[in-house]
Amino acid sequence: MDGVGYLFCAPLIVGVLAFAIYPMFAALYLSFHQTVGNQMSGKWVGANNYAYALHDPIFWQAIRNTLFMGVFSVALGIGLSFVLATLINSLKWNFGKNVFKAVYFLPNVVSAVATSLLFSFLFYPSKEGLLNFVIGLFGIEPVGWFTNPSVSRFSIVLMSLWGALGYNTIIFLAGLQSVPRDLHEAAEVDGANALRRWLHVTIPYLRPIFVFMLVMGTIGSMKRFTDVWLIGGTAGNPGGSLMTVVLYIYRNAFLAGQMGLATAASYLLFLMILVLTAVMMLLNRRKNSMD
Repeated sequence: MDGVGYLFCAPLIVGVLAFAIYPMFAALYLSFHQTVGNQMSGKWVGANNYAYALHDPIFWQAIRNTLFMGVFSVALGIGLSFVLATLINSLKWNFGKNVFKAVYFLPNVVSAVATSLLFSFLFYPSKEGLLNFVIGLFGIEPVGWFTNPSVSRFSIVLMSLWGALGYNTIIFLAGLQSVPRDLHEAAEVDGANALRRWLHVTIPYLRPIFVFMLVMGTIGSMKRFTDVWLIGGTAGNPGGSLMTVVLYIYRNAFLAGQMGLATAASYLLFLMILVLTAVMMLLNRRKNSMD
């Protein structure tokens, strides 16, 4: 009977080995080779691909752009979604709660392609763009949202906020509804007003959700590709301001035909995500131990 359990697990184990474990080790092996075209084998060059990526200014530009857009997307996304969730949760009318949840979650089901097309129209650089038309009514000159290197990264942050705000709000709303009413009643008896209860009861109780949102948001932002590729192309225009690490990997793998360099950059990205996640988890564990 013991062997029957392993037999039922065999398809899953084979699938994980074939489509997860093997590709990881194959990519690691390939990262130590110099390849030509889309070949999956080549000349052994040791750590040269890693050294080349670490000395490539485009790779470091991609890291800076990725971190810049990621920090603002995650910080603003978590903060705004928590405030919205708090406001929705404070509504007394259940129908109103459902309406707001549906409205805010709707952008999450829109594809990245449709979102990019929508914001390309909204952020059109001339006066024909909707946003430039609106700010033009107040005498403000048109802004090159996706054509000015100093502004384009903020435009991507705004676009990503619109798409992810609803999902984050739903997660926080579920957490807010799980906060025990006894905690708020006890704090109210001690003389705490609504703001103090929100700061000293609600937020500490939802710390695991904040950590979850922070970790998942960081991982997602470090893998940013679709929106910057659709808006800025393979060069990350304007002026490379939208070049991200994943876009750098894509360019080297499928345009330059350097699969070894691309896989080396992929493992460097993996190490970055691993370090950032580990730091956040350690800080959270230290905070829990101090409480």
